Amino acid sequence: MSLPFAMTKRRRLILGGGVGLFVFVVLLLACSKSIFLFVSGRYTFPVQKIQAAVEKKFPYEQQLLQLFKLKLTQPQITLQPKTNRLAIALNAHISSPFMAQPVTGQFTLSSELAYDRVSRSVVLKHPQIEHLQLDGMEDEYRRQVNTAAALLASQLLDNYPIYAFKPDQLLFAHVNYEPSTITVVSDGMRIQLVER
Repeated sequence: MSLPFAMTKRRRLILGGGVGLFVFVVLLLACSKSIFLFVSGRYTFPVQKIQAAVEKKFPYEQQLLQLFKLKLTQPQITLQPKTNRLAIALNAHISSPFMAQPVTGQFTLSSELAYDRVSRSVVLKHPQIEHLQLDGMEDEYRRQVNTAAALLASQLLDNYPIYAFKPDQLLFAHVNYEPSTITVVSDGMRIQLVER
């Protein structure tokens, strides 16, 4: 065997190994999203996806106390890492045959995040009204509307799913995982995965 032939054979082996490594890396990258979940033990869900999930619920209309018609539109998500909650600001439009003209305004509610094992979803939990501003609302109706709006927010958004995991997203190497701690961070929510 001549030296030039041996060098060529070595180059072929190196080239073949390089191509094999390249194919392996491409396949790994194709699966990297799900693999990364388990290598890192956590998943960060971006605020844009939270916003898109919440927007599906609106616009929303509801009768309050059989006296007022409330329409809620244009939800805007704000993350609150210090309190580990997220806030949702909503435009409100209230009308009633007992009011001279419709009232517009805005209210903001905040919510915890929790994992619901049955639906494999991250859900809003215990939403609370943080701020309610209604322009032109008469004082005699304001307290009733405040109370009814707080009740409505709780009924409307409590346990509302903002992300559902697919079964294969929580299975790796024949081991089942599930979310545990959910932390609100500056760019979304961070979900810690633990072995089930």
